[in-house]
Amino acid sequence: QVLLVESGGGLVQAGDSLRLSCAASGRTFSSYVVGWFRQAPGKEREFVARIDWSIGTTLYADSVKGRFTISRGNAGNTVWLQMNSLKPEDTAVYYCAANRWRWSTAPDYWGQGTQVTVSS
Repeated sequence: QVLLVESGGGLVQAGDSLRLSCAASGRTFSSYVVGWFRQAPGKEREFVARIDWSIGTTLYADSVKGRFTISRGNAGNTVWLQMNSLKPEDTAVYYCAANRWRWSTAPDYWGQGTQVTVSS
């Protein structure tokens, strides 16, 4: 069992930055692929970014490429999502998710979500 806890959301203006964190409680992310999804009101949940912890490879949705960066924390149990040049369309609840060994479009473990609101 992997317990994920997100933090760092908030209300910002367009063009601002935020950094979200996803912490694994009681364990490290070694052997996991960790990613971020988001869900805006009235829309389906969509993939944002992921990182393979063991080798560090990353993948981004086209909508965030060049603005968002996913990275690993040094302690082994935190993943960061640095979000720059935020747009109103980035407004959503952001969820951290993790799956062991390989990525899945439906990861096994999810956090509770953190709200990001970008005003124009």
